[in-house]
Amino acid sequence: MNISLKAIELLERNEYDQALALFKEAVNESRNVQSLTNLAWIYYHEESDTETAIQLVSEAISLNPVSYFPYNLLGEIYVELKRWEDASEVLLNSIEIEPSKEAITNLAIAKYHLRELDEASALFLKSAGPSDYTMYSHIKCLIEIGKMTETKSKLDAFSESDDEFVGEVHVAELYLELQCFSEAVRWFEKSWDTYYKTPDWVCRYIYSLIKTNSLNRAVEIADECVQLKIKDIQEEQGVQCDEDWTESEKAAYIKRLEDEKQEYGSIINMISKGFVPPLKFSTSLSSSCYLFGCLRHSHSEYIG
Repeated sequence: MNISLKAIELLERNEYDQALALFKEAVNESRNVQSLTNLAWIYYHEESDTETAIQLVSEAISLNPVSYFPYNLLGEIYVELKRWEDASEVLLNSIEIEPSKEAITNLAIAKYHLRELDEASALFLKSAGPSDYTMYSHIKCLIEIGKMTETKSKLDAFSESDDEFVGEVHVAELYLELQCFSEAVRWFEKSWDTYYKTPDWVCRYIYSLIKTNSLNRAVEIADECVQLKIKDIQEEQGVQCDEDWTESEKAAYIKRLEDEKQEYGSIINMISKGFVPPLKFSTSLSSSCYLFGCLRHSHSEYIG
């Protein structure tokens, strides 16, 4: 068994230190596409050392690999670092070699942040499932572009039975963006007893209720959330601090709870004065295993 495969075997057995030593030994023995990419993947995913990972995988790419693995890995790192232009360039190279869902999704993310929305929308759609977060991202692009009719029909097709269903709150959020407030309320209501309550979406639920003339329900929800925060604050005040939870961390957390309580307490008045709670949209990085020779994912060794 060669060094790289032995390193992966040790990694699978959670013998990490020995595995890392062998991944390094493989590079010292031969700085080739496989050894450089595998060690880069380890530095990025296990050591959180993006600088070293970039150096290693860039060296692998300089060898003109015929595999998309090094390109996908570097593209993933660039997306995490918000280096959108660099990510776009390297992921386009990856797709030229072999299109993969991860590369297409991450390229869509880069294009979205570069405000190339038509390209981002098309790429998200290409890698999306029927009701997953990537489809949610595609629809968000359509809304920003202004294609409202197409958006509504695709949103109506979302199914809770889908294995990768994005979640009720996300569906509600998009209906609100379309100003379909009754549909938004219906989906928010479905999530009320199952989702962790945070101001970013609860305040938008309250807004939707007010837009459908359901003021009593809006007041009820705001009051319920205020009481939840009061309870959280009381519980936290009784927590003993130690080396894992310091006084300063406790104080900062209580301050955050107080701010959220205040936000719930004032939201109806703010909405009455014209405030529209904004949608907090974030893109979701697509990651994968790019270890050459990984048996768990049926990856062959690099053949150049």
